[in-house]
Amino acid sequence: MDWYSSIFELIDMRSFSNLWYWIVLAVFWSSASHWVMGIPYDLVVRARRIGGQVEIDLLDIVRIHTNRILLIVDMSGAILLALACFMLTGLAMLGFYYDVEFAQAVFLLAFPMTLVLLVNISQARRLRRQELTLETVSKTISRCRLYTQIIGMISILVTSFWGMYQNISIGVLG
Repeated sequence: MDWYSSIFELIDMRSFSNLWYWIVLAVFWSSASHWVMGIPYDLVVRARRIGGQVEIDLLDIVRIHTNRILLIVDMSGAILLALACFMLTGLAMLGFYYDVEFAQAVFLLAFPMTLVLLVNISQARRLRRQELTLETVSKTISRCRLYTQIIGMISILVTSFWGMYQNISIGVLG
């Protein structure tokens, strides 16, 4: 057995039967619900609890991230949208029409994250229209986190059902 075969035997290239895919999926959604709009959620909780300098830091980082997100969207939003649609369509076609399991797995990770990105953009626009106070910022970020968690739960459910279907239909378990 050569080293190439050994590596591919160690790293199973089938996505849904691979433990690493499920670990990546869990870490992916855990990180997405913790870093809401690029802002760590524990900072929001600390600002509500402690106030003072932590509150000022939160309002500053929210202002910076909101301006950054909206600047990127305003400057190159159409190009990024076209590129995202191209990539997602390519992954969907490769995965579900041509039955490439890796493309299915990447699509099931990437498509829901585009929905989270759209939620982040809409909440950033909402924050831009409002005065940045601890109340409005914490309410908006909490709402954004809730939407992210709902999208994540649905995504994990769909991905796990699709993965189980793939594993059963291909016969990985024997």
